[in-house]
Amino acid sequence: MRLSLFWRVFAVNAGLLGGIALLLLLSPVEIDAPIKARQALIVVGVLVITLATNAVLLRDAFAPLERLARRMDTVDLLRPGQRLPVGRDDEVGRVVAAFNHMLDRLESERHENGSRVLAAQEAERIGIARDLHDEVGQLLTAVLLQLNSIAETAPTHRVEIDEAREAVRRALDEVRRISRELRPEMLEQLGLVSALTELSTTFERASGVRIERKFDAPLPRLFPDTELAVYRIAQESLTNVARHSKAAHVTIALERSLDSVVLRVVDDGCGLGGAPVEHGGLRSMRERALSIDGALAVRDGAAGGVEVRLDVPTARVAHVVAVD
Repeated sequence: MRLSLFWRVFAVNAGLLGGIALLLLLSPVEIDAPIKARQALIVVGVLVITLATNAVLLRDAFAPLERLARRMDTVDLLRPGQRLPVGRDDEVGRVVAAFNHMLDRLESERHENGSRVLAAQEAERIGIARDLHDEVGQLLTAVLLQLNSIAETAPTHRVEIDEAREAVRRALDEVRRISRELRPEMLEQLGLVSALTELSTTFERASGVRIERKFDAPLPRLFPDTELAVYRIAQESLTNVARHSKAAHVTIALERSLDSVVLRVVDDGCGLGGAPVEHGGLRSMRERALSIDGALAVRDGAAGGVEVRLDVPTARVAHVVAVD
């Protein structure tokens, strides 16, 4: 049976102290008062050897605890799989194993809670989009019809009425745009490729950034929750391009690899300038990737700018469909 950590540390120090005691008892070394230089060198040498031996013997016992402390300082539940090798069956090994089991539970709970939160957010988005479309949109349409009726009976105020009608039209277009962003109906009706095409076209028209689309054909059809997560990550990536990158060109690609479907959004902007800042948008992207068992990487692009890459495992594939 292996000795416990306490008894191994005790044995190391007891062995060293016992060795020193035997050395003093059996060796002809004498200590004068006042101590001589040769005697002082012997004492200092024995002390250095004792401390060095103690450090070497104890380093192996406590090294796993140091690794555990460093991992506890840096662990991030949005980057799953950060486990420590156990490699021993003593108290330290059991502490490391317990830490790994704790991470398993926390990641599982984070996955479940994150999925519920994202589902609640999407339900809230759908409700807001429905209210905007059914309530605000209809009210603005009614106002526009009233202005058209007033314009026919009050020709003297035609200029003011035309300005008001144009303002209402712009407001109605904005309401429809926000409603589409909150609830991507194209995704539900025509699938991921069509939704990404519409998203990138709208982004190109609004931002002036040129978009290049690369969609493999045929592509596997993903489950609805997976398609929604891929769409939202692409949407957030384009939003970050518009806000931060100062890019002139963006490539959005949806590719089929050996064991995954890969989304890539690559711009030619100013890049990350170091490690990416974990702002709310990036953490939301990681949450969505985690909810579908995907792997998200945000890094500097090969030719400058930023590359966002999402790998969705083939386990999330429903069936294969052709892309026109």
